[in-house]
Amino acid sequence: MDINSVLKKVMDKKKATRLGLMVIGVFLLGLNYNLFLVENNLVIGGMSGLAIVFNKLWGWNNQFFIYGSSFVLLIVSFIVFGYKKTRPAIVGTILYPLMVSLTVPISNFLGQYFVFEDFITTIMFTSILYGFASALVYKMGFNTGGSDIIMNIMVKYMHMPEGKATFIMNIIIILFAGVVLGVNKVVYAIIILYISSLIVDKMLIGISKSKLFIIETSKVEEVSNVIINELHLGVTILKAEGGYKRDNKELLMCAISTGDYYMFKEIILEIDKNAFFIINDCYDIEGGTIRSKGSILEGIF
Repeated sequence: MDINSVLKKVMDKKKATRLGLMVIGVFLLGLNYNLFLVENNLVIGGMSGLAIVFNKLWGWNNQFFIYGSSFVLLIVSFIVFGYKKTRPAIVGTILYPLMVSLTVPISNFLGQYFVFEDFITTIMFTSILYGFASALVYKMGFNTGGSDIIMNIMVKYMHMPEGKATFIMNIIIILFAGVVLGVNKVVYAIIILYISSLIVDKMLIGISKSKLFIIETSKVEEVSNVIINELHLGVTILKAEGGYKRDNKELLMCAISTGDYYMFKEIILEIDKNAFFIINDCYDIEGGTIRSKGSILEGIF
């Protein structure tokens, strides 16, 4: 299999739609930056966060710093990683600073309507908008360059996972901002990052609408017959070996809708009260047999 041709097909798939949604995502990131982060001196990491700190310290222009740092990091990425690995960051690296500039007048206009008595409301708006916009960019297969390039350099030369590298980089920036802007800003930043990360996860992976059952039972035939013929669901039989006795056994794997979780489990326990379950959230199911509407009771009564 030629992996390069496969990747090209994936990247070219719905390219116009993906680019359009990515632009919307970056626009919202720029709007969030000017409307909430700059206005309230909130630093949640990245080059744009450093721009707020340096503006507070020495009066540096936020936009000029973001343009300059993005350009320098893009050049560094070309030198360190080459064109192929840098390519996904090119659009975002150019587009994000541009959107930060373009959203300034919009943010100035909207700012009068987003003044809240309690700061928690501001934090919630910031978290939701930042999480939604970031997820939109990531889901389309892009990133905004900048600090992502630093993260990739840390991964390559410090041999650490991407998540850990991003966490370390952002925590250093946030703590630096805390020294300059106050400890309370660190607390706000942690809240924003936590809530926004939950939103990103839910948008990328989805909300679990199904459960995946792995069932160990001494009544494999009876249980599988009930699942297939009575509940009208698909089931897969997995060959397994016991870890203690090294005996051969069969496990049943079945995906069901979350709404059927309780009844399905109780039906299996009625057949075999000693059945052993492993139950996981199932975020995406393609093909197979799973009831998407109604309850499993409809297949019985």
